[in-house]
Order: sequence, then C-alpha cells, then structure tokens
Amino acid sequence: MTTLAFEPVIFSVPAGTGVRRKKYMAGLRNLRGEEGRRVSQQASPRGTFLKIAEVVRARIEADPKMTKMPTAADLMGEFNVSRGVVLRVFDVLQEQGVAERVAGSRLRVVRRGDAIDRRPLAERLTDVITNDQLPVGATFPSSTKLCARFGVSRPTLAKALQKLEAAGLLSESTQGKPRTVLSLPKREESASP
Repeated sequence: MTTLAFEPVIFSVPAGTGVRRKKYMAGLRNLRGEEGRRVSQQASPRGTFLKIAEVVRARIEADPKMTKMPTAADLMGEFNVSRGVVLRVFDVLQEQGVAERVAGSRLRVVRRGDAIDRRPLAERLTDVITNDQLPVGATFPSSTKLCARFGVSRPTLAKALQKLEAAGLLSESTQGKPRTVLSLPKREESASP
C-alpha cells in the first residue's frame, strides 16, 4: 500500500498582500513519499496526481488480466487524497490512452491493439447486411444473435433496428416472423479518383 501524506507548513502571511491563507498554504505543502524523503509540491496537487497516475499505469502494465480501473474510492483510501486529485488521475490516464470511460462512471483498461468500434449501433447493424452479404429478401439475423454479437441489451438493439426500419433497410418485426432485408445500404463513394 502506497501512502502519501501532507504536512502543513506554519508561517505568517504578510498583511495587505491579498493572498488567501488557504491558497498560500496549499502552495507550500510538502509531500512525503514511501522512502521518507521530502519532495516539494506546487500550489496545485500536480505532483501528487501525476505520481499516482504512474503507479496505476505501472500496475496496469504489470497485470495483463486487469480490465477495470480501480474505483475513485479505492484510490482515495489507498493514497489518502481527495476525489478531485483522483479525478485528475483518471483524466491523465485517459489522455495517455490507458483508460476509457464506459457506461456509468466506471473506467476500463485499454490495452494496445484493442480495436473498439465506436460508431453508433445502427451503422454497425447496416454493416451486417454488407459484411454478411445479405441480398434483398434475405432473413436478417435474430435479435438474440445480434445482442450476443455486439454485446448490447435487447432495448438498445431494438432502438437501432427501428432506425433501420425507418430508413427502409429492414422489414418491420412481428412475433414469429423474422426481419428481412428490404434494400441494400448505399455505399459511400471515396473522394479519390
């Protein structure tokens, strides 16, 4: 467990400077690391959140099975820092491409070589017609198969399929009758000759 603790510095603020005591004290805090050596810190907790980000990044690189980032509460308790510092840690890790936000407020670990299609589900479903080479009149895959293929819930899939029905690509769904392809999607022409 890594602990980082702040030690306040006692001083007197010159009268008439207009500097608030709290902000002035924050600029003069010192950080004490595991080795017990003192590292000076600026007014913002910049040094702290960068060091924590490096520790988390090292853990991610050391554990290839790690898929979820630690929660904010876990990092706050482990490093004895505020939520604001932890949120800055998450921002740094996102900028570095190590983490990304998922549904809710969780972050997941991003590994090199992970290719994730970020396009809307309706566009990815349109690709099913072209990639699976479905002709007009062919049966479109079932909702169960599509949910498993794209890793989405049935309500999410239903909304995307409604968009394709409205665009005239698929027939409407009725109970017991599979969807069929009504028309092929238009291919985008490349601008190069």
